[in-house]
This record gives sequence, C-alpha cells and structure tokens, in this order.
Amino acid sequence: MAYLFHLIQEDYSKSTQNQHINAIKFYFEKCLGRKKEYYHIERPRQDKKLPVVLSKHEIQSLFQAIHNLKHLTALAVIYSCGLRVSEIIHLKIKDIDSQRMVINIRKAKGNKDRQVQLTNQILALLRRYYKKYLPVNELIMGQKGGPYSASSIQKIIKRTALKAKIYKPITPHTLRHSFATHLLENGTDIRYIQFILGHSDIKTTQIYTHVTSAHLKNIKNPSDDLNFF
Repeated sequence: MAYLFHLIQEDYSKSTQNQHINAIKFYFEKCLGRKKEYYHIERPRQDKKLPVVLSKHEIQSLFQAIHNLKHLTALAVIYSCGLRVSEIIHLKIKDIDSQRMVINIRKAKGNKDRQVQLTNQILALLRRYYKKYLPVNELIMGQKGGPYSASSIQKIIKRTALKAKIYKPITPHTLRHSFATHLLENGTDIRYIQFILGHSDIKTTQIYTHVTSAHLKNIKNPSDDLNFF
C-alpha cells in the first residue's frame, strides 16, 4: 500500500484518495477474485466542511449585477426554490403551476418528486422571461433550443459574483445553501426545509444549523465589555 501512503504524503484530497482505493478494491475483488478478508484498506475520513453561504445583502448584490433576463431568471429560481443545478436545467414549462402557486420538481435526486413554493415575484419574473424567450419545453433553453447546460449556469454565477464584488468561492449550489440558511434564520421549521430541499435524511438538513448566524446574535460576547478604541 506504498502508493496510497504516497498520496497521503503528497497531500492529495480525501476524495482523490478514496477514488484510488475504489480502483484498488475493484482490481482485487473483480479482476483477481479475492475476498475482502485478504486485504484491509483504511479509508480516509472526508473533511466535514461547512457550506459557503451568502448573506441576504450579497444575494441582492448578485441579482442586481445581472442584466441578462435569462440569466437572472435561472439564478432567481434556483435561489427562491432551493434547487440543484440539475433541477433547474430539467425544469419544464408544464412544471410551473401558477394556479396553485407551486413548482413541481420531477425525478430529482433519488428519483423523487416534490413541490416548492412559487412566489408572486418569481411568477412575475417568469412571465417577463416567457414573453421574451417563448420557451417551448424546457423552462431555461439553450441557444439551440435544448436544455441549458450545467456548465453554463456555473459560468454565469462565477462571472456575476465577480461583477458584484463577491469573492467567496461560490457555485450555483451556494444559492441553495443560502436559501436554506436564510429560511432557518427566518424561523422556518427544519423539517419543512428538509421537505423543500428534498433531503431524505434530516441530518443532511441539520448542517445549516451550523452556518446560521441567528443563534450567535443572542450570545453576549465578553469582548463587548471592553474598550478597544
């Protein structure tokens, strides 16, 4: 296992180390037909990193920096509904239910369906977008009429973040993290947040309790009693 030790010494990520372990396991078990008891490989534990979250002010700055209606619509729907990138690019016109004010997310992660709230502001934005672009099937269309690509959404948010002078390492998923955190800070029940996000396990949703700043505001910091200036 000198090779795995080399990966550790060279400071390769835990994810890369696990990928190599998977390859070794496949070779031993599938190619050589060895049973698991003939070798033991201890897996590195993944670092438990807190998600990057934007403040409401940063979210506002981000949206104000967007001047393309299609780009604005895509990112606004991601944030207001807590969507994954795969969900926004596969969202269809027929999934928007303006009568019941919900958006139907179909065959999401785990092949599950769920409903999320459609707000009045987002509905108005969608109607503006529809009048301009006249999408036929997918809500967010690519230039050739097919669905938008995930990489395009990723490029949009990175460019927009620079325009808005937001220097945090953000991705489209940051909008989902921010949405969930802001819901929690507004006092929304965590089980409702779990349902909105489509999490199977409440433990996945509980990560947001570690990044919300609401509970910190109620703590009296001893440094407040000091005079630094």
